[in-house]
Amino acid sequence: MIKKVFLSIITFIIIVIGTALTGCISEEEPEEQDIEDVAIQTIGFLSTGKFNQAYELFNETVTDQMPVQQLEEIWSALLTQYGEFEKIVSTRVDEELGFDVVYVTCNFSMLGLLDIKMVFDEEKKIAGFQFVPTEIEYEPPEYVDLEVFDEVNVTVGTGEWELPGTLTIPKGDGPFPVVVLVHGSGPNDRDESIGPNKPFKDLAWGLASKDIAVLRYEKRTKGYPEQSAALANITVQEETSDDTIAAVDVLNVTEQIDPERIFVLGHSLGGMVGPRIAEQDGRLAGLIILAGNTRSLEDLFLDQTTYLANLDGEIDENEVAQIEFIQEQVEKVKELNISEGELVLGVPESYWQDLADYNPVETAENLSIPMLILQGERDYQVTIEGDFSTWNETFYTNENVTLKTYEMLNHLFISGSGPPTNAEYLVEGHVEEEVIDDIAEWTKNH
Repeated sequence: MIKKVFLSIITFIIIVIGTALTGCISEEEPEEQDIEDVAIQTIGFLSTGKFNQAYELFNETVTDQMPVQQLEEIWSALLTQYGEFEKIVSTRVDEELGFDVVYVTCNFSMLGLLDIKMVFDEEKKIAGFQFVPTEIEYEPPEYVDLEVFDEVNVTVGTGEWELPGTLTIPKGDGPFPVVVLVHGSGPNDRDESIGPNKPFKDLAWGLASKDIAVLRYEKRTKGYPEQSAALANITVQEETSDDTIAAVDVLNVTEQIDPERIFVLGHSLGGMVGPRIAEQDGRLAGLIILAGNTRSLEDLFLDQTTYLANLDGEIDENEVAQIEFIQEQVEKVKELNISEGELVLGVPESYWQDLADYNPVETAENLSIPMLILQGERDYQVTIEGDFSTWNETFYTNENVTLKTYEMLNHLFISGSGPPTNAEYLVEGHVEEEVIDDIAEWTKNH
């Protein structure tokens, strides 16, 4: 499955994947257990290497897609990245979209706190699980002025895929230009939260402080993890593009919004598919791409795995095995040698087939709308050499395209120093003010 890169921001569509951690509970199951007990017991089994016992606590939705060996691999990859499991800090039970959910906050020796989210069915079996950043109270950056904008709840999409969203809108009559935020890979919330960082909230509040409205919403795989996992032939179109177009539908009929000035901003995977979204929806006034990859997703997986393994200057046996595993998965994707029902790098053959013939740069070349393409130079996931250079070589003479890089910024457009690592995503920071300023100025001029 997804080895060392599993928790990176560019990680794939995490539909029913995840992990379970920690635990200190006896192996003998009591006659009556509530879901909180089951969650703790699951983590106890995993943390002590009892993977078969843990596997029995999952329902068929999970076990049909993930063999027990894969569960062990995921746990090993987690420990490699986060360090040894130390203890369960707390648990809490919630209800989300009609499902009972348990969050288990765990502490690891290297990178500290992480929440494990487990979704339960009516029989108290685990129907979905994933890593979730531990919630830390959000402190807005200095460039945000809370007095000059309001936020209202909106619904994106209709029917079975209705998604809760937030429209951040400047105070006043308008009409205002508006930016739709499109997530990177994985089951992101509307803030694109990772660790204590909320880059989409920074963007929304920062731009709204400069008289630009912003719409952000829960990603479909975040809001409907079990239903998404049940789609045997899911593609990037259903995962991302359809909901972005639905968001444009909402804005097109919203008072105070200028329907002639609707922009889409895609980050990472969202930036990669941004040109295809613009190709499908002729209502867009412009496209903003933040760290949009031009390389294929499977190649990014392999490169990220290798990069992280080399951070300490040597590759041990476990890391060699991880790299070899990813290489095998990449070969399957390249050849589309994927069996029915098989998940490769977390998703089925339909997902890879959807992307097989898609080239974001070639698609962007055929667009007539203006584009703004931004890149952090400390980004090890979507890189200057591997990705931005292709955007730059293609569009540097095109007056309709603005390109810019930022020396000290990482994949989240947060400032840092030294060799970039995934650990810095767990250090609180904010999208750099210069990025907010550049997006705001470009948007107002188009």
